[in-house]
Amino acid sequence: MSLEPVTADAPAPELALGAARPRIIAIANQKGGVGKTTTAINLATALAAVGERVLLVDLDPQGNASTGLGIARPARHVTSYEVLLGDRPVAAAILPTAVPNLMLLPASVELAGAELELVGEERREYRLREALGMAALDFAYVLIDCPPSLGLLTLNALVAADAVLVPLQCEFYALEGLSHLVRTIERVKRHLNPRLEIQGVVLTMFDKRNNLSDLVAADVRDHFGAKVYDTVIPRNVRISEAPSHGQPVLLYDFRCAGAQAYVHLAGEVLRREKSRAARSFIP
Repeated sequence: MSLEPVTADAPAPELALGAARPRIIAIANQKGGVGKTTTAINLATALAAVGERVLLVDLDPQGNASTGLGIARPARHVTSYEVLLGDRPVAAAILPTAVPNLMLLPASVELAGAELELVGEERREYRLREALGMAALDFAYVLIDCPPSLGLLTLNALVAADAVLVPLQCEFYALEGLSHLVRTIERVKRHLNPRLEIQGVVLTMFDKRNNLSDLVAADVRDHFGAKVYDTVIPRNVRISEAPSHGQPVLLYDFRCAGAQAYVHLAGEVLRREKSRAARSFIP
């Protein structure tokens, strides 16, 4: 993965004329099976439920975020693949979902070939940033569901984002994988996107019956301190069932422990964002 420095003579567009800039958060972990897409879907739903306008960008060729929101593959006429290649604008790809205030930019399997198609292109790391920058996005938040790798697709998300939210499974090798991701984020911040920061780390698949979950949680908090959210996402059968019904768990079973955990996580994310905004306006 090549990290080319930003050059002053070719700045990436930041914003469509007259549009208010949304807060862009990439949800990333190079390890699969950590609850990344589940977190993207349900955090987006929880933010929308409290009145925030949210766009979820599916940047994973598996398209699980699209499926999990009930968008069938035949309905994905324009996807993040066409957007990244510059063939279609963001506005042409956005679809409504069953969740009020939540829209989706879907993915298709063709996205798997995008890394090869873009590898020889100039400013290949900026494709998503430029596409979002040219769109008049009427959203408070844009969440990007990244693929489970640190390739060019994830790099595009990190270059486009203001912050990264990291889902981390409560397992033995959790910290090892997280340290690799943190190094990548630091490199992107240094060379391609100076504004990038870690918004937070959320512990997922927490099993209170398993001592290992407590040990991993304590270890992660020792290393990352306040960056780790207080909310933990439990292992919950209703979370696992919801995608097969094409629904976020908040729609499938709002009262279950998993749904309530994502409601609390959304509250923490909003509080951190409010605190960040307040700090940025201190004279």
